[in-house]
Amino acid sequence: MGYMKENLSSQISQLSVPEKIQLVEDLWDDIAAHPESLPMPEWQKTELDQRKSEHKNNPSAASNWEDVKKRIQG
Repeated sequence: MGYMKENLSSQISQLSVPEKIQLVEDLWDDIAAHPESLPMPEWQKTELDQRKSEHKNNPSAASNWEDVKKRIQG
């Protein structure tokens, strides 16, 4: 495994900046294709459950994306 990592690092260091950016994009796309494999800390699950519950109890307190964009863009 160590040799493979060193070899990969060596190959990456020889790439141009645009090639490295493309590699990062490709890696991210591969990771994003399998979100269920990403670990989620317990605190984050708790926070998401709390937010979902708050929204269910008071949906009018939320803003839709169009309203948020308008506020941000001023």
